[in-house]
Order: sequence, then C-alpha cells, then structure tokens
Amino acid sequence: MEYAYDYLIIGGGMAGDAAAKAIRAADAAARIGLVSADTSPPYERPPLSKALWKGDKTLESIDLGTAATGATLHLGRRVQSLDRAGRRVGDDHGDGYRYGRLLLATGATPRPLPFDAGDRAIAFRTLDDYRHLRRHAVAGSHVAVVGGGFIGSELAASLRGIGCKVTLLFPGASIGSGRYPPALSAFLDDYYCERGVELLSGVKVVDGKDSDAGVDLVLSDGRRLRVDAVAAGLGVTPDTALAAQAGLEVGDGVMVDAQLRTSDPHIWAAGDMANFFNPSLERRLRVEHENAAVETGTHAGRAMAGAGGDFVTLPYFYSDLFDLGYEAVGLLDARLQVLEDWSEPYRKGVVYYLDDGRVRGVLLWNVWGQVDAARELIAQAGPWEPSSLRGRIPHDG
Repeated sequence: MEYAYDYLIIGGGMAGDAAAKAIRAADAAARIGLVSADTSPPYERPPLSKALWKGDKTLESIDLGTAATGATLHLGRRVQSLDRAGRRVGDDHGDGYRYGRLLLATGATPRPLPFDAGDRAIAFRTLDDYRHLRRHAVAGSHVAVVGGGFIGSELAASLRGIGCKVTLLFPGASIGSGRYPPALSAFLDDYYCERGVELLSGVKVVDGKDSDAGVDLVLSDGRRLRVDAVAAGLGVTPDTALAAQAGLEVGDGVMVDAQLRTSDPHIWAAGDMANFFNPSLERRLRVEHENAAVETGTHAGRAMAGAGGDFVTLPYFYSDLFDLGYEAVGLLDARLQVLEDWSEPYRKGVVYYLDDGRVRGVLLWNVWGQVDAARELIAQAGPWEPSSLRGRIPHDG
C-alpha cells in the first residue's frame, strides 16, 4: 500500500501527538499521517511510573486523543527506510508513505539489562512495559528496581505504595547522586528507607536469569538476589538510526536549528531525540521529559505548517517521590556551585545551581507555581552574588 500525506509524523509518543494537534490547528485541510511502532495510540507517559499505580489515572484516561485531529494512525509499524530525495519512507510491513513535510519523533530506546530479559525483567518505558510489570507487581511481591534516577526513584515509591517489597539498586552513593546536593540525596536515602524501601547503593546488576518462578540477579559486589520481578530505569539512548541512515546530521540526538528543522529543509525533529540550542543556557540540549516532548512537538508542528518562530523555551521537568515532589528548570549538576535556600530543610525550598555567577539550574523542592520565575532567572546574564538569591524565588506560590 502507498499513502500520501502533506505532513507525516514518525513516532507515536507525546511529541508526535503534540505535533499533530499543532498542525491541525494551523492547517485545517492538512492530510496528516502518523506512523508508530507502538501498538497503542499516543498516550501520557508520566502516569506509567506514578498515577496509574496510585489509582489517580486509568488506562483509558491516559489516551491523548490524537485521532480527534483527523490524523491517520498507522500503529504497530516500524519505519525502516527514509528516501529524502523521493520524500518517501517505508515500513516493516512493506507499505510506503510519501510526504510533503516530515517530523521525526522516534524518541529513545531504554538501556537494557545485562542479560536476556523475559516477562519478569523489564527495561521500563512503554505502556506494554507497565502492563507486564503490573502482572507481577502485586501486594507482597518482591520487586527489584534498577537505577536511582527519575524512573527508578518514582517506580520504587509507587510500587512500595501498593504494598510491594521493593529493593532499589543503583551504582551511585545515594539517590539522585550528581543531581541533588549531597545532603539532600542523603535525606532521600533515609526517607526511602523509612518507607520500607531497601537500598543497595554502589552496585550494578551484572547478570541474571529470568524464569517463570522469578528473577535471579547477580550483583557487582558478588551478592545474589532473588525477586519476583525486575524493573530497570537505566536511562535511554536517542533513537537516531533512521536519521543517520538518511544522512541527516546526528550527534547526541538529531541536530536541529532554531525552528527545530534538521539538516534537510523538509524534515523536522522533536522530543527525546531532538538536540536543540537553548539561548538561556547558551548551549545545545537534548531533554528527555514530558514538557520538552510537548513543547518541541507543538513548536515543530507549527513550524512545519509555516506558523512557528524560533524555539526559545527552556523546558522544565518534575517528579513525585512518595509525598515529596519537585519541578526543575535548567541544569541540575551537583558539580556546579550550589546554593540551598530552605524554609523547611529538605521538605520545602529552592536550590540554585550557578556557574561563574550565572544561574544555570533551579530545583523547586515542594515549591509550586514558580517555573516561569526560574526560567526568567536563568535567562538573566548575572552574575549573581549567592547571598542575593536567598528568597529570590518565593517558597509559597
């Protein structure tokens, strides 16, 4: 089968959905096609590690409603070839798609566990991964969560909340090492332990065996651990294979200009795999969070339809950890100069990350409604005296 679209989107994540909606808003008569390897229509991803476990969301409620744009969804299909000269892509079913303008929103691939993972050992990222883990993660079951980053720390809290025995393993010294100030990371370790999460820091999973009865893990310190299921949040690798095969400029992700256009004038990129320049930070970024997916997808869609300017937004990200939560903007790197401004130590406050007197990142810890203020602060040239930042961002929105 051969299809033809004015706008073709490759990727069925939140960036692809946002682009389809932006295109439709700018071009009411557009023929829009979306090709996705996922068998489900585009859905919200954050609830996979948070709200679905807590019961705040249902599987039905996370559907993003992409079909309402009138876009034709080609699901369960992986694009294998991109012919830039002919403006045509081909999928693994033998079908072809011609386009006027193309968006690459192929996202990223989770780093795998170091052994053949079956139904009980999951590199956690997709809705199918959630469904697989949900079958084994029930009250009283023992689940190992591998990785102390965003996904790992969120999953550990969510699984403990439904009554699982949870062991959280990570190679760093503490939860969030390298991102949070050391004292805040140490507080989080104690906080998780108090809520019944077993922490194994400074270790990696080096081998394992997945069977119908459970998963046997071999750790880097020689210990062995038997669990009912494993969920790994080991980070992701941007899915740039198609772009590289087509000869587009690729570095850490697909390189795009201020309009989110690639090195081909008919192709844009958005979401986890797009590497864009941010003027506030004066550097290129590739951001793997919901807000970046939605913001870049929306902007790329507008730009493809001729309605977009430069993309200058500095995306933010957020997380929920038991009854703690935060929003953050910019670079959270504990190697920078860090100023902590707590109204209630490790419960409510703002952490500023500075480089040569310029604010490069802001962590809003249980402080809400201040993302725009944080963005504005990062956009200012400075330099700042650290003492002048105390109270700069109010702790009560």
